[in-house]
Amino acid sequence: LKKLAEPFVKDNGDTTLHIKKEARKGRVLLDIYRNRLSQTIVAAYSLRGAIGAPISMPVSWEQLEEVKSASQFTIENVPDLVRQDGDIWDAIGAYAVPLHTHRKAGKSKKVEPSEHYKMPEQLQRYADKRNFESTPEPRPMLSIGNDDAFVVHRHHASRLHYDLRLEQNGVLRSWAVPRGMPPEPGIKRLAVATEDHPMEYLSFEGTIPKGQYGGGDMWRYAMGRYEITKKKKDGFYFRLQSPELNAEYRMYETSKKEWLLERLDESQINWLHEPIEFMLSHSERTPPSGDEYLYEVKWDGIRAMVILDEGKITIRSRNQNDITDKFPELQEVEGAFRGYSGVFDGEIVCLDGEGKPDFKKVIRRIQQSTEGGIKRAASSSPAFCYLFDCLHLDGKSIINEPLVRRREWLKDSLKRGVYRMSESVEDGNGLFEAAKGMNLEGIMAKEKTSKYYPGRRSDSWIKVKVRNTVDCIILGFTEGKGDRKPYFGALHIGQEEEGRLIYRGKVGSGFTDKSMKSISKVLNERKSVPRYIEEIPIDDKVTKWIEPRLVCELEYASITSNATFREPVFARLRPDLEPNL
Repeated sequence: LKKLAEPFVKDNGDTTLHIKKEARKGRVLLDIYRNRLSQTIVAAYSLRGAIGAPISMPVSWEQLEEVKSASQFTIENVPDLVRQDGDIWDAIGAYAVPLHTHRKAGKSKKVEPSEHYKMPEQLQRYADKRNFESTPEPRPMLSIGNDDAFVVHRHHASRLHYDLRLEQNGVLRSWAVPRGMPPEPGIKRLAVATEDHPMEYLSFEGTIPKGQYGGGDMWRYAMGRYEITKKKKDGFYFRLQSPELNAEYRMYETSKKEWLLERLDESQINWLHEPIEFMLSHSERTPPSGDEYLYEVKWDGIRAMVILDEGKITIRSRNQNDITDKFPELQEVEGAFRGYSGVFDGEIVCLDGEGKPDFKKVIRRIQQSTEGGIKRAASSSPAFCYLFDCLHLDGKSIINEPLVRRREWLKDSLKRGVYRMSESVEDGNGLFEAAKGMNLEGIMAKEKTSKYYPGRRSDSWIKVKVRNTVDCIILGFTEGKGDRKPYFGALHIGQEEEGRLIYRGKVGSGFTDKSMKSISKVLNERKSVPRYIEEIPIDDKVTKWIEPRLVCELEYASITSNATFREPVFARLRPDLEPNL
């Protein structure tokens, strides 16, 4: 560390490596001496000088209950953990307390007009535009603060836009940002200066009645502290720090009331361009009860992550394949979304004549490879995407927001069209009985306050299927006899659990002549490999073992004492899934 720090100190005269106060002479100490075996205080995410290259890892209170040793966080796994769970340290600046030498005495209070606080002129335009007998917005009032508070509102008025408000001289200086906060460097947004707002607007959220100025829903998108890092003749640089949004921006005035807003730093997770893992659920046989759950239909289709980026749609499947081109009708952004960037979780389905999902149709859609085939399939079996969650919206991650909040923003982000809201109800048993009656796949139960955990299986989401089904891996197949001689006899199947492959026996029923023929073609295209499971089935000599890459869905009665499925019935191939082995 000393070797790394010395060139920096040489180029920056206001820094030093001298640890004694009398030797520093007002310079900033670069404390490289904390990263030793006998020292424990280092910055978050610092690499510790110990065996295994452990990392100084910040964790939440919930994660702390599961932590067994500090050594489980290392240079090998921490980058993936941050990408998966987000950087909980990123918002620490929002909770920072000023040093005692910089604190201002006293609490915020109402003030009288002065050289800087020209009440009521500063808020006169705000007051003139509003009828406070009709709108829930706060009345004009000046307050003394620290000139470091900010709020960003998502404002669905006649047109969706965002409002950026920065505290200055007892009021919130405000700009309307029509296309939202820029999500990454290189994107510039128009910001139109509007009237100053009272400080009480920091906590305002609600619905402004129609007919009133700015009528519509207003959500608090982010709130915290800000700091002006550099002032320029035509504008300024500033940093926002909050639990929801931490980023550095530049604003400069281009004409009267019109400014340009651009982001300077990149977020640690590039939500719009990096593959994002799906949150997974646990399974139960009956719906859980309680006021803490919402219940949705479990759509029988292809799980999809939909990325909206400046008017362009990208769709990724569970195995992170780009399937955008397979569904040209889902690329129409105009009339589909309110917003400019976002990451949405949902299910692509094709519907039958009764309006129910038809899994065979959507699988045929994804198997098309030619431009003509894709076009014909889109015409005969049009696809719809039912969205049920939102991970990122117009420049900020919202995975740590409660589910009900994410769904509010999701609903407000959708127009009518091929993208639809997966509606929820609060009667789980009633929805499950209805799903049974309509022969649907099942329902989902989700905790209202749950976060979104990318790449993790959480009991906050519970899958309740009408049929007892499971996704399995095809390990091999036996020789066919009689009518099955041209095809196969049965499939050897396994299941993936915590990275291990578990043998679950064979499945020989549930096949039709048509499915036998199509499945046999897929199996015979696979290269034969030596048996790789410990178990030796009695028909091992007449079995062709293949690489564990094909996934199928089975129905079964239960699991036997020797870990195989009792009464398994083949349901269908799942070409949209791949094992993680």
